[in-house]
Amino acid sequence: MKNFLIREALVPSLVATTKEEAIRELVASLQSAGYFKPAEMPVVVGEIMRREGLGSTGIGRTVAIPHSRFEGLPRLIGTLGLSRAGIPFQSIDGNDVHLIFLLVSRPDQPGPHLHALETIVRISESDEFLAAMRACETKEAMWNLILETPDPWSQDDG
Repeated sequence: MKNFLIREALVPSLVATTKEEAIRELVASLQSAGYFKPAEMPVVVGEIMRREGLGSTGIGRTVAIPHSRFEGLPRLIGTLGLSRAGIPFQSIDGNDVHLIFLLVSRPDQPGPHLHALETIVRISESDEFLAAMRACETKEAMWNLILETPDPWSQDDG
């Protein structure tokens, strides 16, 4: 995850109470970190919301992975926001989400995008990871946990 999550854009305590507010807040964190121009924010948010309209990215286990593609990026980027109260996300299990991984990639780079989605899904299967991340109160604590979390692909035989 350290290869695509942007350290400066992590949000340890989302203010948002709705799906769209959370997406706006996370895109704004990426913009503040220098990845989008202010004028690009409505386009990026609109594309992510369009994708959400096709089906919720709430994968269950209190996790959502809103994502989209945007031409103006050098590579796949993402951030993670924590919601203490939980946010309704129309998740597959019906529960509110507390961890929102937001990904944006170039349209011509589907491989890294799919790999990132699969990585997040695999890591989200760990109760220990979910509990530890929800306990983080600072960007630094979140980043340290990301660095300490083994790559779920390292166990593959090839």
